[in-house]
Amino acid sequence: MLIHTVKVLLTMIVLSFALTPLVVLGQDTVKTEEYSLRITTLTTGLEHPWGLAFLPDGRMLVTERSGRLRVISEKGVLDFKPVTGLPQIESDGQGGLLDIVLHPDYAKNAWLYFSYVASGKDGSGTEVARARLDGYRLKDVQILFRMEPKLRSTHHFGSRLLFDEQGYLYITLGDRGDKNEAQQLNNHAGTVVRLHDDGSLPPDNPFSKHNHAKAEIYTYGHRNVQGITQNPWSKAIWVHEHGPQGGDEVNILKPGTNYGWPIITYGVSYGLGFKIGEGTAKEGMAQPIYYWVPKSIAPSGMVFYNGNSFPEWRGDLFLGALRDEMLVRLEIKGEKVMKEERLLKGKLGRIRNVKMGPDGYLYLLVDDARNGKLVRLEPAK
Repeated sequence: MLIHTVKVLLTMIVLSFALTPLVVLGQDTVKTEEYSLRITTLTTGLEHPWGLAFLPDGRMLVTERSGRLRVISEKGVLDFKPVTGLPQIESDGQGGLLDIVLHPDYAKNAWLYFSYVASGKDGSGTEVARARLDGYRLKDVQILFRMEPKLRSTHHFGSRLLFDEQGYLYITLGDRGDKNEAQQLNNHAGTVVRLHDDGSLPPDNPFSKHNHAKAEIYTYGHRNVQGITQNPWSKAIWVHEHGPQGGDEVNILKPGTNYGWPIITYGVSYGLGFKIGEGTAKEGMAQPIYYWVPKSIAPSGMVFYNGNSFPEWRGDLFLGALRDEMLVRLEIKGEKVMKEERLLKGKLGRIRNVKMGPDGYLYLLVDDARNGKLVRLEPAK
């Protein structure tokens, strides 16, 4: 009789959670120049969350750098059971399971794409695969890209993913801590690569006909790009990258362009403050659209806002910032940054990613080893 009563009570508890429209773990309100924001914490307990994707049925997928892919229900509940079927992932230093995006025609083909770090004979490097989600299992896993060569360091993997409006897949890759590699076209370090959705090579890639260059390379001379987004109006691809001590940059990608690292930079060497390279400008190397000196913000994640929930922010660029734990808003006019506003400073923690949801709200991933969070920003009523 007692066992039966306990089973009934447990069933009632489970049903009560299933009928809850949204589990809200905490709320707060802050003021910005344009809005009063309601901050809603949807999920806690994540381990170094890194990538976020919205499924058509309302669920969300979150990557954890430790190598787990998690499902958050449309009600905001984190499922205790991770998704299985991932490739072997090397989780060390800044490496692990990193970004995730859906194919533009996901509703038809169900492909999801993810970047991760894998080991090889010479070390480790970023790889990109695609798969289909079947319940809590990945099937039809296909590895589309492997960084070459693999290197021994455990940092500067880049690894953000973007599909542009034409269906090209962009993959950002860091210099792996060997700054001189970013100027070499015979390896993938310090580049952004461009592929077709099946991993094949676009014939019009700028170095596809160069005998001694990696044909996947679209741009080079980058230090560590951890933010990429397409301007919904101009269609230009924007990126940001980590500088050394100071010198974080925002750039617009143009095929075949050299963005200068480490020959030119507005940053200096860590601790010592010495100049790096030849200065801040050189013929044949692109200047950043915007940069931060003397203090880095450590940007990660980036999105143009084009929703309806914050009409005053339409056209603005939002960046997560790990240092000073803030969200940065840049007002954009054409290809110029007109104004910067720093939001939520020290309020939430290290903001690893920022996305606009299908509802027009902004979603943030807060990086932490044990208590990473998914947070939603909406106008306060």
